[in-house]
Parts: sequence; structure tokens; C-alpha cells
Amino acid sequence: MQSKSPMLRLWELGKSEHGGLVRAMISAAAGVLLGMLPYFAAAQMIIALLGGNRDWNFYVRWCVIALAGYLMRTLLYNLALSMSHHATFSILKNIRERVLEKLPKMPLGTILDTSSGKIKQIIVDQVESMETPLAHLLPEMMSNIFGPVCIFIYLFILDWRMALLSLVSIPVGMAFMMMVMAGYGKQYEGSVRTTQAMNSAIVEYIGGIEVIKAFNQGNSSYAKFTDKIMANAAYFYNWMKSCQFPVSLSKAVAPATMITVLPVGWLLYQSGSLPVETFITTVVLSLGIAGPLLAAMNFVDSLARVGTIVGSVDEILDGEEQEHGTENVRFDNRNIVVDHVSFGYHEDKEILHDVSLRIPEGTMTAFVGPSGGGKSTITRLIAGFWDVKKGRITMGDHDLQEIPLTELYDQIAFVSQDNYLFDDTIRENIRMGNVRATDRKVEEVAKRAGCDGFIRQLENGYETRVGEGGAHLSGGERQRIAIARALLKDAPIVIFDEATAYIDPENEALIQRAVAELVQGKTVIVIAHRLSTITDADQIIVVKDGRIEAGGTHEELLSGCALYRSMWQAHLGAKDNRTEADIRPATDENAACGEGKDGGKAC
Repeated sequence: MQSKSPMLRLWELGKSEHGGLVRAMISAAAGVLLGMLPYFAAAQMIIALLGGNRDWNFYVRWCVIALAGYLMRTLLYNLALSMSHHATFSILKNIRERVLEKLPKMPLGTILDTSSGKIKQIIVDQVESMETPLAHLLPEMMSNIFGPVCIFIYLFILDWRMALLSLVSIPVGMAFMMMVMAGYGKQYEGSVRTTQAMNSAIVEYIGGIEVIKAFNQGNSSYAKFTDKIMANAAYFYNWMKSCQFPVSLSKAVAPATMITVLPVGWLLYQSGSLPVETFITTVVLSLGIAGPLLAAMNFVDSLARVGTIVGSVDEILDGEEQEHGTENVRFDNRNIVVDHVSFGYHEDKEILHDVSLRIPEGTMTAFVGPSGGGKSTITRLIAGFWDVKKGRITMGDHDLQEIPLTELYDQIAFVSQDNYLFDDTIRENIRMGNVRATDRKVEEVAKRAGCDGFIRQLENGYETRVGEGGAHLSGGERQRIAIARALLKDAPIVIFDEATAYIDPENEALIQRAVAELVQGKTVIVIAHRLSTITDADQIIVVKDGRIEAGGTHEELLSGCALYRSMWQAHLGAKDNRTEADIRPATDENAACGEGKDGGKAC
């Protein structure tokens, strides 16, 4: 299937404002035609002067016509720009809204694989760069081409030889411009890449400034930052330098219509084959051909950029969406079943291999295992962050893809290791869990999450602004606020992805009490790095290398899973240097995972 041209796709993106853009083009074209009246007036007056006409009224009349043409051209030109800009900014708003509406529908993996610098450049910079093609290229370029075409047709009617002579310098000048434009598309695409790299470096540098200063890596990190900026500047400098000479030639040669019109026209006049009126009219009107065409040529670079711009926007707009049902479902229960699921963020790399497990409603399930084993991936799949293509996941006997995304997200409160706080007050960041919650409810939840104490010690208490990303708070404080936000959501399923990673033992005890309250009537899923916090879980799932190694209670796993037993020993050893003698003895010291007697409850 042949892909659409960039300009056609740009026109489609502006569908909602086609009427305004068409009116702008008509107004601009009319303005260009009226702008030619001064040239006609000048030609008529010169002919009259050469003919000895001394009627002042004749000259005044043509001066008035010339002035009226100029004023009408100015009025219609500004009206066209006003209409085109009004339509364009409405289109840009609609495109940004479509992009922002699209992002939440895309798999989280796609978003995570795309740098924030690139997404920012597409939404802000590249959408903004559509302003020139839409607001200027369509009305101005089209009208600036339309005007000279009309003049050429008129000259062709007067004398076809002079009409052709008036065009000789223009294609020669444009030939130099085409030397530049031949590789413009690839050059602009390269400029987008180097700008994206610079934006990503800026975001990374600013985001990591705390780590850079803490580890005294300012010189090396700043060097990487400046290298990207200098590379970006060098790219544009070299690009513009390579264009300077041919562009200058083009600007000098294209308007030089007199080089052919004057000498050849004079010879034709001398030979008697060209009337003096036609000769003078051609000389004057030919001066009005190059100007609009050169103005149109100024938009050629915008035209060449359209392909890259539209391609970047369509990369998001045409991106893969999560496919979910649209009809609300009824939950008789919220049992979660993961059935033979294999998954990878990229098609060529599988992370989970034939994973199966069951999480009964109202229970607490903990995932443990070595880092990178797939624990977080399993919980994110359950939360609907990605769609499963191999195997299936059900909630309350409904396949997750049957459940509308908005309804699925309502069922789950997710607290991860890294939670984003908005640049707003602490109260409003917590209230995001339930925008209808009262101040009293917000504060009550904050107490349960163990953050009421430190909040009240702040100068403005709950009205304290947290800064962008919660920069004004410590990691542990941000985490407790995020947990309070999840508690306020009051979802039937709560997922803690190592949510206590940044919390000190004293406050962790508060969080554990809050989690204990959630167990009543809710399903709690925990990814834990401190095994002592999940010993009372209804089931513990041991995950290693993308596979379920074992499942069962703490007691069962100590008895039957060597991997879990070694993790428990390491945990106790790190905690108080106890040895294996302090650990509950296993029923089979040489047992290997997968050899349990209770059908997968142990390994």
C-alpha cells in the first residue's frame, strides 16, 4: 500500500479547519492579484508618457488604482494571515490533544523505550513547527505561485516570445536552489536526531544533578552534556555553511529577468515585430514575477521538513494501542489467574516464560526472587500496563482485554519504587487517589500511611508544595505520600512494587500496619526485598529468570525450596549476622526447586 504524501497527511491532520485554510488561500490569492495593479498602472503611465499624454486626470486615476491595489493587497494579505493562523493554532491544539490522548492508550513499554526528550520534542517543538507549513505555506506559497502564473498567462497573450524571455532567469536560479534541496530531507532528519539527542542529554543531566554532585562526577557528566550541545550546534553550522553559496546564487540570479527581457525585447522592438506598448508592459510586469516566486521558494525548506515532522507525529498517532473492550463488565469476584503467560517488551527478547499462578480474592500474595527475574513485569501485566499476547490473564473470570482500561485501572492501586509527585501541594497529591475526598479523609489516610507526622512539621503542612517530581521531599517522604494516595483510591486490588524500598524501619512498621488493614476484603500483591515483612502472606511466589520457581507459605518454602531458604538465610544474616543454625531446618537439605510434594506449593 502506497503511503500518503506528507502534505496530504498534513492536510488530513488539519481537517477540522479546512474551511478557514481555504478562505485564507483565496484571500491571499486575491491579495496577490490586486498587488499586481501597481505594475499595470506603472506600465500604462510609462506608455502614456512616451506617447506625450499630458492629461493629469489620467495619471491621477492610475495612481489611485495603484494605491488601491496596494492597500487591498495589504488588507487581504493580513486578513489571510489572520484566518490561517486562527485555523492553524486550532489545528495544533487538536493535534497535541490527540497525541496526549493517545499516549495513555499505548503500551507502557513503548513509552518507557522512548526518551522523555524525544516525546517532549514531538509534542512541543515538532508540532509547533507545523505552524509555518499550515499558516504560511498553504496560503502564501500557493498565492505567490498563483500570481506569477496569472502574469505569465497575460504576457503570453500579449506576446509569447516576451513571456518566455521573462522566465529564463527563474529556472536558472531555482536550479541552484534545487542543489540545496536535493538532500534537504535527509539533512533535516539528521537535525531532528541530533536535537533529540541534545534534549535527552539535557533532561538526563538536570534529572541526575543530585547524583552527579554527590559522586563528584560534574566534569565527566558536564562534558557529555556539552558534547551533545556542541554536536548539535556543529551540525547546524556545517549544514548552513554548505547551503550558503548556492542559496546566494539562487537569490541573485532568479530575480534578474531584465538580463533577457531588455536586450532581446529591444531587438524585437527595433525589428518592428514588437509594439512598444507590449515591450514596456513586459518589462514592468516581469519585475513582478520573480518576487512572489522567491517568496514561495522561502517555504521550500518548510515543505521538505513536512515529511519528518508528520512522520514523528504519526509515530505516536499510529502507534500500537492496547486493545480492550468498551462495555463495562460485572465482577462476581476478583480472583486473578495468570495462565501460561510468556511476555517480552520486544518481540526478539522474552522475559517471562510460561508463567502460571492464581491469586485468590482477598488474599495477600508476595513476589520474591533475584533482581531482574520478572517480578515487576508480572505485577505490571496484572495491572494492565501491557497486553498479553501469549497466554492470558483473567480477573473475576474476565480476560483483562475484555475489561475497558479505565475500569481496569479503577480496580487497582499501584505503588512502585519510583512514584511521581506533581508540582502541587501535598494535600492535592494525595487527593489524586480520589478527587472527591474531603480534607479530613486525606489527613486520615496520611496517618494510616505514616506520613501525617512529617507533613505537620513542614512550614505549610498539607499545603506545602512538593516541587516538580516531589523534589522538595526526601525519597522516603515521597514514597509515603504515594502510598497514602494509593490508600485513598480504595481500590479492591493493591499492588506494592517494593514500595517500602526507601522507608526506614520505624516508618516501615507503620506502612505494614496500613497494608494489614488493606487485607480485609482486598487483594494485596507485594514485591518485597525484605523477606521479614511478608512472612504472614497467604502465598509467596518465588520468581527466577522469568519462571515461577516455587509457591507457598513462608513455612512451606523454608521446608521445600532451596532458593527461598538461601534468600531467607541471607536476609537474616544481613539483619543480625545469624547463621543457618538459626533458620528453620529443611525437610530435605538437598532439595532442589521443583521437587516439592504439594503440587507447586513448594519447590
